Amino acid sequence: MIKSIEKILNVQIEKESYSSHLYLSMASWAEAAGYEGISQWLYVQSDEERLHMLKFIHYVNERGGNAIISAIKVPPAKFDDVMDVFQKVLKHEEFVTASINEIVALCNNEKDFTTLNFVQWFVAEQIQEEKSARAIIDKLKLLGKQNLYLLDKDIMAMRAAAEPVGGVA
Repeated sequence: MIKSIEKILNVQIEKESYSSHLYLSMASWAEAAGYEGISQWLYVQSDEERLHMLKFIHYVNERGGNAIISAIKVPPAKFDDVMDVFQKVLKHEEFVTASINEIVALCNNEKDFTTLNFVQWFVAEQIQEEKSARAIIDKLKLLGKQNLYLLDKDIMAMRAAAEPVGGVA
């Protein structure tokens, strides 16, 4: 494995780990605040991010590299409200998209087409992640706080409708 590619993939492993913990923290906050549907949506997101991390770990190791599991910073535990949570979700997903794009650029520069092929799945995934966060923010703006109860009950149905064909996430 090309060392520069191994290095950037290890950085991505750390980012995916942080993503999982960030969404876990958000889920815990939402659950404690009584938002059952929102907390479940965030718990599922946390699990997905852990699976993304594992995909990178397995890929690095299978290609002859050494996946490194590093410490991560502690995610925030308090949020102003549900809108604050989802605005932070969107901002974080945009950050991850930029990170994936950096990997794509490096793969192109290094002519590592095998890794480029592997990362294409994440490129497509990020489109869906950002779309999902934007859709929830749009619905929150439409609903307002008085109708947040309805969104909380419907959010898992929104999640199911956003699942990729075949249920692979």
